[in-house]
Amino acid sequence: MAIHLIKLSVGPETLSDLTSWQTQRLKDMQRCGKKPELMHVTRHTPKRAEELLSGGSIYWVIKGWICARQKLLEFRPLVEGGVAHCGIILEPEMIRVIPRAHRPFQGWRYLDPKAAPSDIAKNSGIDDMPEDMRRELAELGLL
Repeated sequence: MAIHLIKLSVGPETLSDLTSWQTQRLKDMQRCGKKPELMHVTRHTPKRAEELLSGGSIYWVIKGWICARQKLLEFRPLVEGGVAHCGIILEPEMIRVIPRAHRPFQGWRYLDPKAAPSDIAKNSGIDDMPEDMRRELAELGLL
């Protein structure tokens, strides 16, 4: 059974900011002749990597809200400054989820699939709403 990761996205104010940043990063890599792939570097390699790679995603928390997920593709060992790290390779597609408030935390955490927010169906009307409106409706319990 797959499990997921949850991670704070530090820097972006909105999901659009994160998506734009990732899109630009892929373009820059392609322009430099590198293989375009999204990698998030973290200090620790997940011990439950096999479960994560069998259909798991990383859920992004932006400004206190879980708002999207990306499928996990690979965990790549790296060394930065003589210290072992882990490169988490992500699928480029950002999948919006029904917003859910989440308190701040450091690093990443495992997320049980039962606790993960549901995806927003494309063409549901919710997907076209501005992000702050989705958050407000979720806060009111209407999403």
